[in-house]
Amino acid sequence: MGEIAFLWWDTLRYGFRRPFEGRALIRQLDEIGVQSLPIVIISSFFVGMVLAIQVAYSEANFAGRVMVGIGVGVAITKEFGPLLTALLVGGRVSAGITSVIGSMAVTEQVDAIRLLGASPAKKLVFPRVFAALIMLPLLTVVADFMGIVGGLVVSLVDIKMAYATYVSQVERAVTMSDFLGGIFKSFFFAYFISLIGCYNGLKVEGGAEGVGKATTQSVVAASVCVMISDYFLTKLLLLF
Repeated sequence: MGEIAFLWWDTLRYGFRRPFEGRALIRQLDEIGVQSLPIVIISSFFVGMVLAIQVAYSEANFAGRVMVGIGVGVAITKEFGPLLTALLVGGRVSAGITSVIGSMAVTEQVDAIRLLGASPAKKLVFPRVFAALIMLPLLTVVADFMGIVGGLVVSLVDIKMAYATYVSQVERAVTMSDFLGGIFKSFFFAYFISLIGCYNGLKVEGGAEGVGKATTQSVVAASVCVMISDYFLTKLLLLF
């Protein structure tokens, strides 16, 4: 943890110094955010549909069906939206970051950056971490929306609930604090995912085999950190 904290400090210290890595940042915004949109949209849509079915048929009475909008809206915005996005995007992003930086490390490109007097934290880490901090909250917003839409589809087609009824339930149940709490979590998830991927990439040794092992370690470590931090962040948000 100490080495990761030191890497984070170097990223903050060098990342905002001129010249700015504008092109690298834009490239990472595309790779981390735009290219992750399909998996977020599809997965969150079907998770919303599953949640709607579970809420509607969890009880063999009318109460379950009339609570669909409330159950889906609260569950998606407070928990499933940010958590699902972090796990899906985190696996993809942490693996991609580690494989790219790890390949540069084993081919001595990282050492070449240091020999030229530049900082790997500025050139390699900062664009990826900053892009993740920007894009993961935005992807979480997309996941929240698509999850609620998925629940709406099930409500209209399967449960035969009126559109206005479902929307009014979501509006009454989901508060701004619920929505912002999920976004707040996503910033921490983005930090763990991106920094773990960069750290493992810079520490790669042993050629192609080392890159493969480091990639696996990044996916596992990022997923575990997301799950553990989700618990503590949830407890923290309950205090407010």
